[in-house]
Amino acid sequence: MNRLQLMKIHALLAAFILPVAVMFAITGALYTWGIKGNYSNDVYKIDLTEPLSDDITILTKLAESELKTLDMTAPEGKPKLKTFGSHHRLEWTGSSKDLLLEPADNELSAKLTIKHTSWYRNLVQLHKAKGGTAFKVYAVIFAIALGMLLLSGFIMAWQTPKLKSATIASTLIGFVTFAAFILIS
Repeated sequence: MNRLQLMKIHALLAAFILPVAVMFAITGALYTWGIKGNYSNDVYKIDLTEPLSDDITILTKLAESELKTLDMTAPEGKPKLKTFGSHHRLEWTGSSKDLLLEPADNELSAKLTIKHTSWYRNLVQLHKAKGGTAFKVYAVIFAIALGMLLLSGFIMAWQTPKLKSATIASTLIGFVTFAAFILIS
């Protein structure tokens, strides 16, 4: 592959991944400072015929039934059972909503909380791999493209005689800086 072809691939790849790269950069940088976006919560009381089970399959079916009644889809992720002593709850997260199903004030009622994400929290959830399969595939494509972009940039710099020593120095400084920040964090 000649230099012109490499430059063309590098430029087009950069242009293609720019939108998702900006999203990942902004959400990642702000998340490190605690800026995660917001939720709006809807809380529903569920009357039960028997106390809430600690079986994840039963809790998931109950949550799905309630969501169907509310004409809502389930979150994109997988439900998880969280236990706190004798207390347990179903947590189910996704990019557009989170769901909590837990015991209420008496044993024959449960509380269903549906947390709807703000537009920014939705992007944060996608960044955290809480989206559906399509976005996860897109994120893998982005990661591969980013790797190719970095590699092609390195190769182009390495092939330029005036940049070769600066490329080596910059790469070494990059590795040392990376290691140093890992050690001090």
